[in-house]
This record gives sequence, C-alpha cells and structure tokens, in this order.
Amino acid sequence: MIAVSTVLEAPSAKAPELREAVENIIKAAVQRGASDLHIKSGDVFRSRINGQLIPFTKQRLTPEQTRSIAEFLIPHERDRKRLDEITDYDCSWGLAGVGRFRVNILRQRGSFMIVMRVIPIEIPTFDQLGLPAVLRDVAAHERGLVLVTGVTGSGKSSTQAAMIGHMNQNMRRHVVTLENPIEFLHRDINCSITQREIGVDTEDFRRGLRAALRQDPDVILIGEMRDTESIDIALKSAETGHMVISTVHTKDAASTISRLVAVFPPEEQPIVRMRLAEQLQAVVSQRLLPRKDGKGRVLAAEVMVVTGTIRDCIADPERAEEIRELIAEGRTTYGSQTFDQCLMDLVNADQVDFAVAKAAATNPNDFELKMNMLSGRAAGGSMSQSYF
Repeated sequence: MIAVSTVLEAPSAKAPELREAVENIIKAAVQRGASDLHIKSGDVFRSRINGQLIPFTKQRLTPEQTRSIAEFLIPHERDRKRLDEITDYDCSWGLAGVGRFRVNILRQRGSFMIVMRVIPIEIPTFDQLGLPAVLRDVAAHERGLVLVTGVTGSGKSSTQAAMIGHMNQNMRRHVVTLENPIEFLHRDINCSITQREIGVDTEDFRRGLRAALRQDPDVILIGEMRDTESIDIALKSAETGHMVISTVHTKDAASTISRLVAVFPPEEQPIVRMRLAEQLQAVVSQRLLPRKDGKGRVLAAEVMVVTGTIRDCIADPERAEEIRELIAEGRTTYGSQTFDQCLMDLVNADQVDFAVAKAAATNPNDFELKMNMLSGRAAGGSMSQSYF
C-alpha cells in the first residue's frame, strides 16, 4: 500500500499539490493493473485488480478530501458550481500518459464516493480481448441490430470499441456514437466517427437518437438501451437501413430477447417480437473470469448469430427454449457458441480452472457431465488474451 499525502487535506480542489497526490495514486493503481478505483469518505483508496477489490493506501479519506477530489474530477465548471446538489453524476476524465476514466460520483451516508473505471488509451482489437473471430463478420453487417450484453464490469464497452475500431481500420463508414460519458476516443482513419456525449453534445439519448437519423450515419452506437423509447428508436434506426450497436444488462443471449420484450406493455409485445426477429443480427454475451495462473482475467463469450430458424424462435415465445440449442448447433456453420462451449475451451486450454468454469456455466451439472465425457484435453481455443 502507498501512503496518502497530507496535501489531500488542501481546502481547494484546484491546489496543484492535491492534484499531484491523487494523480500519483491513480497512476500507481493503473500500473498495478487496476480496472476500477474506489474513493470513499471514511475509507482508504481501493483498487480492483484481477477482479479483487483491495486496499491501496493507508490513511482513510475525510469527507472534505473526498469532496475536493470529486470537484477536480468534474470537467465542467457549471457542474462544479452545483457540486453540493449532486447525488449521482457521470463524466469522463483523462490523465496524460496514463489513460482515460469513466467517473461516477455519488452520495452515500451523506458524503461523496467516487468510482473510476479505467479506459485504455489504445482502442482494443478483437484478438487482444479474446473475442471470437465471427465478430469480424458481425461488424461487417450493413444494417440491423447487434447487442453486447453482460453484467456491469464484463467488458461491454471494450467490445463495442473493438467493433468500431475494426470498422475504422477496414471500412468506410460514418459512425455516430451516443455515450454517457464518452469512453474510448476514436480518431478518424477510414471511417468518420462522430462521438456525442449525453448532456454535453446533445440533451439526452432520445434527442440524440432522433437527430442521428438526420446525420447520414451508416452505424449508430447507443451506449445502452434503457427504456421503451430508446429500444423503439433503435429498432426504427435498424428498420431504416442502419446498423445499430448497443448494450443490455442481461446474462445471456436467450434472456436478452425476453428482457427487451418485457419492457413493453403486454399489448405491444407481439409486434416488438416481430421487429426484433426481423432486425436482430447478433447478440454477444460476455463474462470475465479469473485466469488459472492468477494473471488477470479472460473473456468467456456466448455468441448468437441470428439465423432464419432463430428468427422464428424469437417471433414465437413458445419456441424460446430452442434458442440455446440452436446456438450450440450453429458453432461450425455460423460461428456461434454457447457459454458452456466457450468455457470448455477455456478449461481445455488450461486458462480457467474447472471449478471456476463450472460456477460460471449456464447449466453447471450438464457442464460437468460434458467435461467428464471428454477424452483427454481438447486443443485450446482462440480466447487466450487477458482483458486487463
């Protein structure tokens, strides 16, 4: 652990000493491989390293110190002036030579807390993230809806960035992103990439989405589909010939369909199912698991490439249970795969411990049975890189 300098007690959040002390702590955490930093009044700095939240300093922060840190992390003067009114606030922040961070400032027990997510400076590639090769084909779609799903912290933003980066290297498109806040910064290479931050460049997701349709986009990236309106506009965007990429907080491909449909009133759900069946191109669901050697985490991904048969199952709720089996059967032909298939590859490649994989499996008992049936160890899959 490193000691927190007494300059953190400086009354002004703009004091050079305060900024230097906090930046040094953040830099040290990133060098240790931290994915997130937790800064809370009454507690020490904590960093999430290899999935574990560990103490990173010795002294506990006072409410005044935490407030000062929150103040200098907020990028806009108008928001700094209303700091004491803030209860939840999202922004991005950068540290030269270190990286960018997604910052969430919140209140707990009447005092401030800050959670910072590390965003690498370089745009990650599919290979670096360990994503299946079929994602290159998915990124090449000219229209339709592509969803990246998973719990918070499962690397959805990194996967979206890799898809945009792949387009930027290999295609000529206009990509419009709507983010809250902007995370990865894309520079124009072969694509023109327009990144709009909610609350800064456009008022909200609804206005930004409606405006995007008038901005000659080929691809629209939506940070998250969070309500009926954003889902409806995303579907309309896909229906008018655009490619739409977004995220949903669901555990796997099959549950993603039911979650999106359930957001709508019962009388609208049949037509929403039909629209999803027509526009959905692929769902990538992901989880991050600790590597067997203890060096970072590795990605486990379920990929549903939407085929004609799967479209029929999406449209008919009575056939929803067939989707998982269809994903498994389509591995060779379409490049799809279930979580359990991916987990078996990771175990066979000696990247993930069997007990960890079994706990993460969709059906742990079935997973164990299939592993026991395997004779010898299978050749490792392509998912060999650490996410962090």
